[in-house]
Amino acid sequence: MNLALSLLAAAERHGDGEALVDGETRLSYADLQARAAELAGALAQLGLRRGQSLCTLLGNRRETVELYWAAQWLGARFTPLNVRLGPSEVAYCVSDAEAGLVVHEAAAAAGAAACAQDGARLIAVGDTGGAADAIGFETLRGEPHPGALDLADDEISLMLYTSGTTGRPKGVPRSHRADRAGGLSQVIHHGYRYGDRTLGVMPLYHTMGVHSMIAMALIDGCFIAMPQWHAAEAARLIAAERITSLYLAPTLYHDLLGALPADADLSSIEAMGYAGSPMSPALAARCVEAFQARVFFNHYGSTEYYTWAVSRDQATKPGCAGRPAINARLRLVEPDPDAAPDAVVPRGAEGQVIADLRSDEAFSGYWKRPDADERAIRDGWYYPGDIGRLDEDGELWIVGRMDDMIISGGENIHPGEVEAVLDEHPAVQETAVIGVADERWGQRVLAVVVGDGVTDSELDRHVRDHPGLADFKRPREYRFVDALPKNPAGKLLRRQLREELDP
Repeated sequence: MNLALSLLAAAERHGDGEALVDGETRLSYADLQARAAELAGALAQLGLRRGQSLCTLLGNRRETVELYWAAQWLGARFTPLNVRLGPSEVAYCVSDAEAGLVVHEAAAAAGAAACAQDGARLIAVGDTGGAADAIGFETLRGEPHPGALDLADDEISLMLYTSGTTGRPKGVPRSHRADRAGGLSQVIHHGYRYGDRTLGVMPLYHTMGVHSMIAMALIDGCFIAMPQWHAAEAARLIAAERITSLYLAPTLYHDLLGALPADADLSSIEAMGYAGSPMSPALAARCVEAFQARVFFNHYGSTEYYTWAVSRDQATKPGCAGRPAINARLRLVEPDPDAAPDAVVPRGAEGQVIADLRSDEAFSGYWKRPDADERAIRDGWYYPGDIGRLDEDGELWIVGRMDDMIISGGENIHPGEVEAVLDEHPAVQETAVIGVADERWGQRVLAVVVGDGVTDSELDRHVRDHPGLADFKRPREYRFVDALPKNPAGKLLRRQLREELDP
């Protein structure tokens, strides 16, 4: 079943059920399906065809949700771009995706203008941002499109662009089958129920945001859009909208807990979880105490292959990635860039995590990037570059990334294990550990800390006294900052930090 049919099924099954809330706007599934058909007709009049990309530069707002479903209804590829990309990056992605239409909000006007110079046609949501020739989104009206109900589910539904920490961003094409399977996997592993309501704050140009929206449509649930993150507003929405599920980056939980009023009503929350980066044991304990949810999960996956593993026991095993998801087969192989899929390491040993690409949730290769395919795909297995280990229960823990490993004096040091020790200090809010060039050791361990008045000598004493960390792994230098660089999904941009701090 493709996603146009999935929307139609939701409208037929529970047409009066609330599908979308954005401020004062409330749409039922019947409303959403009708609006998607109307928008699809209007976009078709502007020249958008099956199999073509519709690019957006939008936050989590009503219009983004409507455009996503309109693209599915038309059989086009929904291609949302990060609103914080620079103009040259936007122009590259739009050209690479072969998109002729770009929908933008005022905050992304500069990026949209760069596309217009290359011939793309602009559609503006709200203020045109100075683009006088942009079409107003609210004027998009047309005869309802009959729907791409016959579209094969292996056709491309979505194209997400990775962050591009090295070189140009890579397009990740995902099929209708893969995204529907990802939504169903989320329903099962996150413990959703019919009619659940989720806070839609993770960006809709990110895999967490898109699959949260799809998951709601599969269970007649409601997506409460939050265009910008404000912790106090999130706390208000939880109570006012009776939100039942939270799926956030750990950073947002930290902010939310700090903004909760003393009389906060969190009684509606039943399922909560995180992805994108590790959660410290201290933050996990605070979440358990505050929310009292029946499910508290860690979702481990990627843009290319949405659900790898899930742990639903974060109360007692915070940070654990758990066991392979229902659509996944995983292995740990030798931490060698050329390791074959059968080079499996013994339990307890560290190895790189690889995943069987026969999953319904997996992509089949990058968009027009055979060089990237050659690096990441081998004998039917996907190699993302993560390093993990299995504990005595057979559950997966992610240690770090192959390209983040620090080699100091010939010893391998994973940043995550050092960060876990530093995070235990009560005055530490966040940490990031990187390796910087050192004439004697090759690399030395540098800890970047967001803290509350803590000093480097206090942290060094804390690390030296900790029984769980060998002395050669302790940081030789500390730097204190107000915030760590992260992407919109809350994932640490370690490479950017390394470039900023490595002399």
